[in-house]
Amino acid sequence: MNSFILDVSGFLVCATIIMFAGKKLAYYGDLLADVTGLGRVWIGLLIMAGVTSLPELMVGISSAAIIRSADLAVGDILGSCAFNLCILAVMDCFLPKHRPLLSSVSQSHLLAASLGMILITLAGVGLFLQSDIIITPGLGITSLSFALLYLLSIRLIHRYGKRSVREQDGPPDKESSLTLTLRKIIFRYTIFAIVIIAAALALPYFADNISEETGLRRSFVGTLFLAASTSLPEIAVSIAAVRLGSVDLAAGNLFGSNIFNIFILFIDDLFYPGGYILKDASDVNLISVFSVLIMSAIAIIGITYRPEKKKYFFALDAFLIFAVYVANIVLLYRMN
Repeated sequence: MNSFILDVSGFLVCATIIMFAGKKLAYYGDLLADVTGLGRVWIGLLIMAGVTSLPELMVGISSAAIIRSADLAVGDILGSCAFNLCILAVMDCFLPKHRPLLSSVSQSHLLAASLGMILITLAGVGLFLQSDIIITPGLGITSLSFALLYLLSIRLIHRYGKRSVREQDGPPDKESSLTLTLRKIIFRYTIFAIVIIAAALALPYFADNISEETGLRRSFVGTLFLAASTSLPEIAVSIAAVRLGSVDLAAGNLFGSNIFNIFILFIDDLFYPGGYILKDASDVNLISVFSVLIMSAIAIIGITYRPEKKKYFFALDAFLIFAVYVANIVLLYRMN
């Protein structure tokens, strides 16, 4: 019992550190957009989505290389994709009744959401197939396709953004223009990134112990506990963005994070010493794949149909996304 309390406490401490550092990292990433003049859309897609996915990256590497658990690594990634879309639905509660969130975001997010669905489908194919085409020892064509399609996705989104009407960024932050130089911003950005990496590296250790002590499967622990804690930076960024009225920043960060998350599976496979990470992961993870696909499809419908108002706390599309996420967790628990 004492060891279980220590493991839970350690898990919560690491999660709290990630939450705090993720919020600071988002702040300095926003300043970076101001100072460099690259714009919040591009910074949000590459820097913010990549940064808020740093916990998933480090947890995945730690789970694959140190814990050697394919289920923790894969469960964390797929669970994070589902949790990110759940965050998108919950953010709907923070907007006025006449402004459903998916009706308020730009339709340019349809491209990122669609590319995310293609990538998550490939992950499902990798889990389903009994064998893979071997490229090099320890790396199959499925994992390699994650890297290639991620790079293609970034290129497509970038070219689409150049064709679209540029959204005007807000005025530069006073602190960035008066007291912080580019070097200082990069330095502080790097410090908080290192803090996130350090905390994220410890998470799989505590999660693995919790899994053994409670008897829960690693796929369930990875999908629920690890995914929720490593998605804390996305929560911090989304809440801050919605409060500032920048729903596009929140949506772009979440859809972009899902694209980057599948790319992380490629990196995890490189570090996994047991063979091919998707082959060793449990087929139960396919439940999360189907859930993410359904949630993404509902989000695309909401952005396209654009309902005018919501009756209660949630718009119908946001409620359905949330309901699918809950069903995903319940099914995983029952399969446990």
